Amino acid sequence: MSDKDREKWNRKYLEKPTLLEERPPSEMLVFHLHLVEGNCALDLACGSGRHTRFLTEKGFCVDAVDISSIALDQLSKTLDSKRVTLIEVDLDSFTPQEGRYDLAVMTNYLDRKLIARTAESLKSGALFFIETYMEHPENEKKDSNPDFLLKAGELKTLFDSRFTEIAYEEFWNESYELYKMRKQAIFVQKK
Repeated sequence: MSDKDREKWNRKYLEKPTLLEERPPSEMLVFHLHLVEGNCALDLACGSGRHTRFLTEKGFCVDAVDISSIALDQLSKTLDSKRVTLIEVDLDSFTPQEGRYDLAVMTNYLDRKLIARTAESLKSGALFFIETYMEHPENEKKDSNPDFLLKAGELKTLFDSRFTEIAYEEFWNESYELYKMRKQAIFVQKK
């Protein structure tokens, strides 16, 4: 991403403030959170912060990362600042600290190289949750960049033998999103 991407996301949040409304966390994350040992989490492309808020309520300290100053500013108004570190950064060049996290979360965003870099940031036994959009003929947003859409079953191929799959699912996105889109979600654990 670049300054152009930062401007795009800031403009998007300003023009569509409903994108910053509080939303419930992903069901798969809620269901499997009890498997996480430790309390240090990373929320990549955190946007409105639905997972950052959820994780802090569950006792986690969270590094919330996003390119948008608008989203992070809004999020800062709703959080316990002692449990959250807000990081405004270009995710294309962001590399999380190696061996730091017990849990990483990435939703509604796809950067295959960032997934690989984030895998290195996880402690042994840590979990990684990803949920994002995939190609599907019934997707309503037809102009989506195909580079940012998963192929069928692709999430299962993005993790090497150091990871064990806990759960995988393909489903239609939440009703509050702007467009009906097919998604994939995966929960993996690092050995």
